[in-house]
Amino acid sequence: MATPQQPDAPVPAEVIQIERELHRISYLSSRARQHDRMMALAGVPLDRAAVSLLRALADVERLRVGELASRLNVEAPHVTRQAQRLERAGYVERVPDPDDGRAQLIRLTPTGRDAVDRIRETSRRGMWAALSHWDTEDLRRLAGLFQRMVDDFLDYAAANESQEPSRSPAGHDA
Repeated sequence: MATPQQPDAPVPAEVIQIERELHRISYLSSRARQHDRMMALAGVPLDRAAVSLLRALADVERLRVGELASRLNVEAPHVTRQAQRLERAGYVERVPDPDDGRAQLIRLTPTGRDAVDRIRETSRRGMWAALSHWDTEDLRRLAGLFQRMVDDFLDYAAANESQEPSRSPAGHDA
């Protein structure tokens, strides 16, 4: 296991390359044209924000707006507006929170679940088309390393969130 490096130590060339490649893949996957193509193939007429919300809900049974906003790293009003649009379109529904009668949870409807399944299948098919020439062991290694990297990123982000300086309402350090 590698030992943690000092924050001011030179960044290894491999990390520079990983950062560059992650940026490239992020750019490719977030382009509007790519999103529109994938939605057309999946037969789902949704924008990127709606898809992100549906995919986050698909991983859990139901969530409060605040919890969903936290998972998506956006403000709660954004999630509220998006959830209202998706509810009108039949993709999500609001249900009472069994732990708090005053609160509501958002969950996928069968239509929403079907949309997420089609989006994921379309995404997986495209990924497979791009990587189908890779051998099984390379795919297995990449999947394991990618999961490890994401887990480490999440752990690092969680640790650093608790160390961020507090801000007063005026924007000054507390």
